[in-house]
Amino acid sequence: MWQVEIDKDKCTGCEECVNGCPAGVLEIVDGKSDPVNIDECLGCETCVEVCPEGAIVVSEG
Repeated sequence: MWQVEIDKDKCTGCEECVNGCPAGVLEIVDGKSDPVNIDECLGCETCVEVCPEGAIVVSEG
């Protein structure tokens, strides 16, 4: 299972990760990215690649 961690202090809510995620794992909640469908994560790290703030870490857990 994959873990997706968002650094809320760095996240600006730009939605790049939400739009880039092929599995629909992330949504904007209260103006910040939040992994709401974590069981769907493919571990592709597209969210990490598209985040301009470097606010996302994906790890295998």
